[in-house]
Amino acid sequence: MVYVGIPKGQADQEEEVLKTIQDGDSDELTIKRFTESREKPGALWHIYAAKDTEKIREFLKKVAEEQGQENPVDHDPIHDQSWYLDRPLRKRLHQEYGVQGWAIVQFLGDVVFIPAGAPHQASTRDAVHNLYSCIKVAEDFVSPEHVKHCFWLTQEFRYLSHTHTNHEDKLQVKNVIYHAVKDAVGILRANESSLSRP
Repeated sequence: MVYVGIPKGQADQEEEVLKTIQDGDSDELTIKRFTESREKPGALWHIYAAKDTEKIREFLKKVAEEQGQENPVDHDPIHDQSWYLDRPLRKRLHQEYGVQGWAIVQFLGDVVFIPAGAPHQASTRDAVHNLYSCIKVAEDFVSPEHVKHCFWLTQEFRYLSHTHTNHEDKLQVKNVIYHAVKDAVGILRANESSLSRP
């Protein structure tokens, strides 16, 4: 989070932000960080374990049906980012499916790492719930520990409609694997003579 802009002369907005942080199920240390140290909160994240993805997907489809919405085959309630799980929905998700996430308030200067495939809260098609005007720098990356999961996500994206924003292969996992192997083979060849000595 590289910038958080707090409007001057709007004391009531601070109370609203505090209420949002509390309603977002943030822990006491985070609330104290805002109220006592006067740090600038930029965004509220809700991040869930990747292993709970199917349960969350099933829950969102169920809620959509209850509200009379369609669930087209080539769309996905998680990748569509069309839902914001407010407190009642988060509570219901926990009660009905045993799924509970983590509430993280990102303050100015904080970095948030999201593991591959971990569903995270969507608010009006943004990745997070913004508390104030803020600017963040985001970068997708593929770590060796999560290559398998990233590849699985890429396959999942293929089943979305061709007009879906996530249809394209953003992670380029096959290219990452190819270049990693190519570099490893190049290093081994360059050091082949020193590796073969007893």
